[in-house]
Amino acid sequence: MDEHTAPDRDAYRAAPVDPTIAARLADQGLGYRLVSHDGDEYAAWVQVIARGFQDAERTADQIEANRERSGYRRATGVYDAAAPMAESPVATIASWIGELAVPGGRGIPSCAISAVTVSPTHRRRGIARAMLEGELRSAVAAGVPMAMLTVSESTLYGRYGFAPAAFSTSWRIETRRATWIGPRPGGRVDFIPRTRVREIVEPLHVRSRLRFAGEIEMNPPAWDAIAGTWPHAEHAGAKRAVQYADAAGEVRGVAIYAVRENDDDFTKATVTVSYLLAETDDAYAALWRFLLELDLVAEVRASELSLDEPLRWMIADHRAATVTVRDHQYVRILDVPSALEARRFGAAGVVALEVDDPLGHAGGRFVLDVDANGVGAVAAWEGADEPADAVTLSIGIAELSALYLGGVSAATLVSAGRARSSDAAATTRIFSWHTVPRLSFWY
Repeated sequence: MDEHTAPDRDAYRAAPVDPTIAARLADQGLGYRLVSHDGDEYAAWVQVIARGFQDAERTADQIEANRERSGYRRATGVYDAAAPMAESPVATIASWIGELAVPGGRGIPSCAISAVTVSPTHRRRGIARAMLEGELRSAVAAGVPMAMLTVSESTLYGRYGFAPAAFSTSWRIETRRATWIGPRPGGRVDFIPRTRVREIVEPLHVRSRLRFAGEIEMNPPAWDAIAGTWPHAEHAGAKRAVQYADAAGEVRGVAIYAVRENDDDFTKATVTVSYLLAETDDAYAALWRFLLELDLVAEVRASELSLDEPLRWMIADHRAATVTVRDHQYVRILDVPSALEARRFGAAGVVALEVDDPLGHAGGRFVLDVDANGVGAVAAWEGADEPADAVTLSIGIAELSALYLGGVSAATLVSAGRARSSDAAATTRIFSWHTVPRLSFWY
């Protein structure tokens, strides 16, 4: 979207909850409201989230640290006045407006959703549905064209139009079998303290995140958690970090990892990579080579990697790596023209889209016209017949959202019975992109 039409983040955070959803919950005797970051109600809200994700009760210091780090979030709770702990919500949700990287090295404003919990005492009452629909309605009212989330339970969010759009992989690599055959770039890898990680990781991410569709803008407090510089970060002392600087001395990458010793055999420690960020191909190769050639290490583990990691082609034995695939970044289109015009496409062509959205936010009939530079323009599809030379695509909003970042092909969705097209091959060429989408962390 153009800068002058970008949603107002502060206004979104302060906007009241959707009145239609509030009335729906009030019919059940439940209150639905924003939660102020000031005062005791925020402390109760944080404790309920910790319980919902099966974590320990938060200390007073942890709550205050959370309060300081989370001011950018819109916090919402559902309350039951008849409950013994009426001051504590029976359900929670948080959201904020961030930027999602899309094909073509551009970003689109998106409503990031997190901290979704419903108390076991209040399940099966439609509360989760009400909160999710309320958050989407608020995002639409604010002019946000996209929503996104990472999930604990993968079956919950399709009913709201979300779909997995960027998958992730977890790797377990036997170092003795792997044998590095990748590039050996110049420059140098050096150990750095966690405070140095915090200094360099945010600007590195800002410079590199638009390279891969699916990555999102991160708020500054999150980098403290990743670097281990947040005072209450768990196991921060176990984190070790290295940076890669190129031949000109410019820092181009950072890796954060921890080592678990093997008490039965001191030559078989396990390294777990918690975060690796590389701005350049040289940085990527240098950091992974360092990790795979560490002394006294038998296995390297890493997660939130992409489906198409160059690392696979940098080790001699592919079978040294056990790779597990899972759904990760979910997206949900709220405004079809804005979303499609924000990204770039793999081929020129015209697509007549018929989009079904059960929630009514983004359905309709549209004509996408992509030029030779991969730039798309969207107009309403008028009349009964599709435009001349157009291919047709009939698709649900969840399926279009899955297709959006390029993580699945139109041909695959057609073969799976999740979409219909007059020419699946042509539609696939248009919506394709040359890099696989990814997201390198949870939120």
